[in-house]
Amino acid sequence: MHILRPQFRIEEQRALEFAGRRGFGVIVATDDRGPRTSHVPFVLDHRDGSAIVQIHFTAKNPLVPLADGTRRFLLIVAGDDAYISNDWYSSRDNVSTWLYEAVHLSGVAHLRGFDANRGHGDALLAVSEARLPKQPWDLAQMESGKRESMLAAIRVVDLVVDTVEGQAKLNQHKSDPDHVAVADRLARSEETGHRRPARKMQALRPGLEYEATLASPRI
Repeated sequence: MHILRPQFRIEEQRALEFAGRRGFGVIVATDDRGPRTSHVPFVLDHRDGSAIVQIHFTAKNPLVPLADGTRRFLLIVAGDDAYISNDWYSSRDNVSTWLYEAVHLSGVAHLRGFDANRGHGDALLAVSEARLPKQPWDLAQMESGKRESMLAAIRVVDLVVDTVEGQAKLNQHKSDPDHVAVADRLARSEETGHRRPARKMQALRPGLEYEATLASPRI
């Protein structure tokens, strides 16, 4: 990841926390035909001092044989983004831009045996269901034959993370008036994906006066 400015960099632990909360991203690897990609849910764990991203693919996914214990995989985890128009700023002659948050996790990928499938499924469901305001659903509630058939159709891969890169481009380099003007524009937007960056911009400079102060989220 090319970090545009030092103040945009997300510190490693916060980047891992961001990725873990999102729990969904894009896996990229290459073979002799070029890039291979898949959109995947994942579980972020820590084992033996290393961050482990555990994912699963359908058994026929071309990424499965690439998880050979030597090849590197890249996981791209994106957050909200918002286009910022030139005339939203308080000062003149700014450049229209995009605000966004993203984390890249990379390392060597290892294919797990079929005996890892159930544990992965349970862990992924536990994390995903916990985000919902309801009683969690789990694999034990599925008819056993269908559950085993479903689990047999996937392959689990551990991505052992050795490189963590994160960037939160939230206008940190702009003046206070420009920062407030853009945050206020986003806060008024009907799109949830705009209001979340507005909250984070307000949290970066809480002492400024905004038109509407939104509850601060975790980054």
